[in-house]
Amino acid sequence: MRNVLLAGFAPFDGAAGNPSWDAARALDGEEIAGHRVVARRLPVEFGVARDALRRAIRETRPTLVLCTGLAAGRDAISIERVAINVDDARIPDNAGRQPVDLPVVRGGPAAYFSTLPIKAMYAAIHEAAIPVEVSQSAGTYVCNHVFYGLMHMLRRRRIRAGFVHVPPAIDNAAEGTTGVLPMESIVAALRIALRVALTTQQDHRIGAGATD
Repeated sequence: MRNVLLAGFAPFDGAAGNPSWDAARALDGEEIAGHRVVARRLPVEFGVARDALRRAIRETRPTLVLCTGLAAGRDAISIERVAINVDDARIPDNAGRQPVDLPVVRGGPAAYFSTLPIKAMYAAIHEAAIPVEVSQSAGTYVCNHVFYGLMHMLRRRRIRAGFVHVPPAIDNAAEGTTGVLPMESIVAALRIALRVALTTQQDHRIGAGATD
């Protein structure tokens, strides 16, 4: 059976858990559209996370890669459109690194677009009554670092890939924060995203962009 790689992140910034990894782990081993989901946890460390993802791709030889991360300030599943070639960390990563205004890949292009059918994924998750949006920015922290690194790695390979941010989960929200979606909804959204990504060749042409 062919593999699809689903990556989530370790906890960071003092949190006990990370819903991106919890959701990915819940789907590990599941069969979706004739593919086996292989989940991997990435460290929240600049450089190290990108190297870990490269090893996971080499080991699993996936036909599709979906990376996920936590966006603590968002209230919906955020399907990312574009990764930019900038590391600009507001807080240190888990190894204490805090790059400011540095490129993810020196000499790389300014940006890469997701190669997943993001509008079709958006429509299907929306139809399931799960809050969802198409996001125009994956930030400038480790999530964007991994997203850009992923697309740069695969720029000459026929492997579709992209990134989805998830909001805080009600079930395991960090102390002092409020969860947004039940974990079961986050898992369901990622399952839908993978199914659509694996079965849709031509993306939908629907409006789901930003208004500001």
